[in-house]
Amino acid sequence: MTPAGLYVPMITPFDEHGAIALDALRALAREILTAGATGLVALGTTAEPHALDATEQQLVVDTIAAICREHRAGLLVGAHTAPELRALAGRPEVTAALCLVPPFLRPGEEAVVAHYARLTEDSPVPLVAYHVPYRTGQQLGADTLRRLAGLPGLVGVKQAVGGIDADTIALLADPPSDFAVLCGEDAYVSPLLALGAAGGILASAHLATGDYAHLIAAWRSGDVARARPLGHRLATLSAALFAEPNPAVVKAVLHAQGRIPTPLVRPPLLPATSAATARALTCLAGASDEPA
Repeated sequence: MTPAGLYVPMITPFDEHGAIALDALRALAREILTAGATGLVALGTTAEPHALDATEQQLVVDTIAAICREHRAGLLVGAHTAPELRALAGRPEVTAALCLVPPFLRPGEEAVVAHYARLTEDSPVPLVAYHVPYRTGQQLGADTLRRLAGLPGLVGVKQAVGGIDADTIALLADPPSDFAVLCGEDAYVSPLLALGAAGGILASAHLATGDYAHLIAAWRSGDVARARPLGHRLATLSAALFAEPNPAVVKAVLHAQGRIPTPLVRPPLLPATSAATARALTCLAGASDEPA
């Protein structure tokens, strides 16, 4: 199955003692799917997986998977090594694994293709490559992304290159068949959809979920008159939600809404400032779409 539509990379809410607030996670996942998201992402960057131990990571995946089963929704799981991928065997609710381009080493594009070829042989589920060069240090050009699209079992890419570059335009001008280009830069989702992206993996869509879903539907149906102004408003919201390191501002706004018990993040992150939280709340109030 090729993923498309709106996927929300779930935060990990914490309680007053710093433990995972599982009831809040369940409620938030249900709210997001009911509001129109196609699916959820477990253990994406937004979940703070670096700060979760193995038991906590398992709890997060189990909890989100159960909600996706209830809603018959798609589920992506962050998994970046062969052992992590093999651990997904026997989970029929998993649509694909979200698998990061090897970070820090900058092995070169040829090595990246070989890396994914090995992973697809080991993985019991399809893969979505996570291309985020300003974090990994490794840029992939359009030709390399097309080579990845040709690998059996690699069904898409989360394209998060800091904007819309020439390679993104070239890729979408001649997109590979049965390969989803998913926007991973929240503020740029509207123009990327206009170019032909299949959807987005958007942390901002914890808030105004229905509006982000409407935006994707509007561009995919060619309703430019609705999509363009909505995209402008949501870009402003996304910029406010990412004004400080993700997911601090998203969590602060969710807490202000009473949807999670605390705005806590784990080190090395710091909680959002009051100024950033206030600005995001103001943008949220002005971002809503007109009723469908």
